[in-house]
Amino acid sequence: MYTIRTATVNDVETIREIADKTWWVTYGPILEKEQIEFMLAEIYSAEKITKQIAENLQTFLLLEEESRPVAFAAYSPREEDAEIYKLHKLYCLPETQGKGYGKILINAVADKTVEAGKTVLELNVNKYNNAKSFYEKMGFVVAYEEDIPIGEYWMNDFVMRKEL
Repeated sequence: MYTIRTATVNDVETIREIADKTWWVTYGPILEKEQIEFMLAEIYSAEKITKQIAENLQTFLLLEEESRPVAFAAYSPREEDAEIYKLHKLYCLPETQGKGYGKILINAVADKTVEAGKTVLELNVNKYNNAKSFYEKMGFVVAYEEDIPIGEYWMNDFVMRKEL
């Protein structure tokens, strides 16, 4: 049994905990420890997540299993293109992977995208992240590749899109 709700600033630490537990499992095999530490501090600082939620820069959805938060997604309209919504973040606790929660959250974000009158959902995925095949099963296709500097590191990503 699960529920989905919109996160508030009171959920910042929960989001950070899920990210921390998930990132080490997801990126440990493909990124250096120092890069993971840097990116977690950069992307998931309490200040940054609080600002994204408080200023409505990104909407966070929390999926709870029996009242325990176990996964989240974050999305927003893409500033450069009015027809596209961007899925910024999607993480499920490792022990819940395979339960369909990622699919449930993507579908929830897709529904919000359509409700907003948009036609495309876009995301970035690391070129070496096993999640790429999951996104393909969900109907996303690679639109292009991009390398994004973050501090002294690079995010080497595929940009994937799904027509809604």
